[in-house]
Amino acid sequence: MSTHDHDRLLIIDFGSQVTQLIARRLRELNVYCEIHPFQNVTDRFLEDFAPKAIIFSGGPDSVMRDGSPRPPAKVYELGVPILGICYGQQVMMQDLGGTVEAGEHATAEFGRAWVTPSDQRDDILHGWFMDGSGREQVWMSHGDHVSDLAPNFEVLGTSPGAPFAITADRSRHFYAVQFHPEVHHTPNGKTLYQNFVQLAGFTGDWTMDAYKDEAIRKIRDQVGDRKVICALSGGVDSSVAAALLHDAIGEQLTCVFVDHGLLRLNEAEEVVTMFRDHMNLQVIHAQEQELFLGELDGVSDPETKRKIIGRLFIDVFQKYANDIDGAEFLAQGTLYPDVIESVSSSGGPSVTIKSHHNVGGLPEKMGLKLVEPLRELFKDEVRDLGRELGLPDSFIGRHPFPGPGLAIRCPGEITRDKLDILRKADAVYIDQIRKHGLYDEIWQAFVAILPVRTVGVMGDGRTYDYACALRAVTSVDGMTADYYPFTHEFLGETATRIINEVKGINRVTYDITSKPPGTIEWE
Repeated sequence: MSTHDHDRLLIIDFGSQVTQLIARRLRELNVYCEIHPFQNVTDRFLEDFAPKAIIFSGGPDSVMRDGSPRPPAKVYELGVPILGICYGQQVMMQDLGGTVEAGEHATAEFGRAWVTPSDQRDDILHGWFMDGSGREQVWMSHGDHVSDLAPNFEVLGTSPGAPFAITADRSRHFYAVQFHPEVHHTPNGKTLYQNFVQLAGFTGDWTMDAYKDEAIRKIRDQVGDRKVICALSGGVDSSVAAALLHDAIGEQLTCVFVDHGLLRLNEAEEVVTMFRDHMNLQVIHAQEQELFLGELDGVSDPETKRKIIGRLFIDVFQKYANDIDGAEFLAQGTLYPDVIESVSSSGGPSVTIKSHHNVGGLPEKMGLKLVEPLRELFKDEVRDLGRELGLPDSFIGRHPFPGPGLAIRCPGEITRDKLDILRKADAVYIDQIRKHGLYDEIWQAFVAILPVRTVGVMGDGRTYDYACALRAVTSVDGMTADYYPFTHEFLGETATRIINEVKGINRVTYDITSKPPGTIEWE
């Protein structure tokens, strides 16, 4: 079964910052969907994709501007249900004969709003307006507004700033809403999506069990009897990719695990033991600690650290990969958000906040072809696939760990002594989080050792040791994050353990910076 064998929903992206959330909501309903920028959606594309339904995303533009983003006229002729969201509603109205006007103070809405029903007969509103208040909380973000509906459309719901907050052409199953049902601040938004896909006739056939079988067949078709090498970091993405490839091609796969000396306590042993001894994968354990730490000696600039680690990783990976006779493919754990970002609707460059460690450039340099078995999945789907493949929860549920490892949790110069102190402090902190049953509530948690020593008193003696910062954040996808609200009792108990058990630290702080303005990692 290929993705063409699934019921498929097309999301036409007009540049909204939250388009990915639409796809995530639909995937949670076991509906296969793809996001494509509006300029790529041509008549030929629509014929090839053959969507069962279409969603127009929001966007920052104004439909009244000449040259503003539009879908091809053919979308309205396909005979499939369409849902327009915010800018997508305005596009639909103007394309089909309605009127959109520039926002004024009385009609612009940004933030929470409340929609009340004008007509609840349509199944798109099943499960809405049920709590007795007669209204639903939604999230608005619009200046322009629809002032006249297109022919055959009716009003189903209104808000103070949007008299046409929910509209429908029942005969064609065209629906349009001014708010964003995909965001957290529209609490009942998932129900609206569920109603839409049910009206469109989706059966919910997108499951990880089906995807696993499908992906294995695709890997076998692509690879044949040739060999594949996989860069194994021990993170969720590369671990699931390696397990899937092994199920598909067995001994044709060789994994290369580069140990750069910047891993957490016992991490290298845990990764190699699981994949080599328990899963019977061929794993090359490239022990290159001296090379990496030698090159990083005396380096304090965070971008320089990242670039050194990225360059050395590629050199080391290539060195070991060259010893694998007959390798023609390189496996990478590319995820769907990476694919989306590479073909964004704006097409413009984004600011580089941090350089990322990866194997970019290797396929061309080594003449390898890419195998990317996870490129259709979001992170939560990768975890589900890992469970289908039998990976232990201890690996599937691991917090993200950066490619440069502890190098970016050690601001300033890196020394072996500081790394040893950091590993021990981090192990105590994570043990505390697990002991209190908090690990799965937290997106990521770690210790950073600070480039400063402080005076302390232990017993009757003076100490002059390092300070450290604890970091723990909650997040959905890592794009934004907030600090985890530990109790003072937890923080006090953890600080006491670290100071008592880790020689070299005499002061513990807790980082309560959100992202933005900060980043999750310290460097």
